[in-house]
Amino acid sequence: MGERDDYKFLKIKDAISAINQKVNLIGVVIELGFPKTTRGTDFFCSVKIVDESYPKPGIPVNFFMAHMENLPTVGSPGDIIQLSRVVMKTHNDGVYALFNKKFSSFALYEGKNGEDFLPYQCSLFRPRDHDSKFIAGMRKWLVDFHVDEGVNTFSFLREMREGQHANLVCKILHVCEIAKNEWMALVWDGTDSPPISINTNPEHKMDEQLPLQLEPSPPLSRDLLRTFPTVGTILRVIIDKVNQKHVLHLLNTGEWVKFISILCEVHAGLWCGVLTPFTKLRYLSNEDHFVLACQRYLYVCLYNTYFKYKCN
Repeated sequence: MGERDDYKFLKIKDAISAINQKVNLIGVVIELGFPKTTRGTDFFCSVKIVDESYPKPGIPVNFFMAHMENLPTVGSPGDIIQLSRVVMKTHNDGVYALFNKKFSSFALYEGKNGEDFLPYQCSLFRPRDHDSKFIAGMRKWLVDFHVDEGVNTFSFLREMREGQHANLVCKILHVCEIAKNEWMALVWDGTDSPPISINTNPEHKMDEQLPLQLEPSPPLSRDLLRTFPTVGTILRVIIDKVNQKHVLHLLNTGEWVKFISILCEVHAGLWCGVLTPFTKLRYLSNEDHFVLACQRYLYVCLYNTYFKYKCN
């Protein structure tokens, strides 16, 4: 495939029929997984992309690289990725694109708010004059694009079960370091987590005192706590050393995110979410119908609380 062929981008809806063929794609990253090692010597990660022809459900793109730093590091869900000479494959009745480290190439660009046309990361890729045309077109489409997954693809915090994985849609309230190489994100969706059964055996009362918080000492400032919602549980999401490099920059305060396959656990009597090698992050806009419903619910609860206070 020559350089001229690199401008022949296939729409995703056409690419899914080009099985075992090398194709060029350009799409929006709506979901990303964390890098992990393979059974061999390579490193692996997967992202899911969409375009105007195939906005739902999108297709996975699987990357295998000899070094972890060569894997794509997506700056933010909603960024644009340009792929050249990836091979379309099938697995379990699904279609995905395979990035071959020997001849495939990629370039990552900022999403709809990007101001230039230079990739912030690329591999085996040479920027070309006409790239700006494709990136500009994708950014224009992104302005009105919203991921529509339906209401059956996630769970509320109130539906968590200890030891089980869940898909949670939450708002990022705060991110902080709680120990060396260990971080924690505080997230919220407006609902109350399930009650926890706590051992109240008097013989162990002194030895197993439960903390009131998992945050570092001194506790979070009062000014910060005042910015948190007064309705619903605030869930602690633990981010270990392995994942912090790949996830911290994606957890921006005030934004909404979907954690796919996050492990729900109880630590010291408090609910926590734990990121595992199989956890993924999914793009979610502030205009999503679920996000708007959560915000309306919060406003209603605050209004009712204020009304009761005034009446008393």
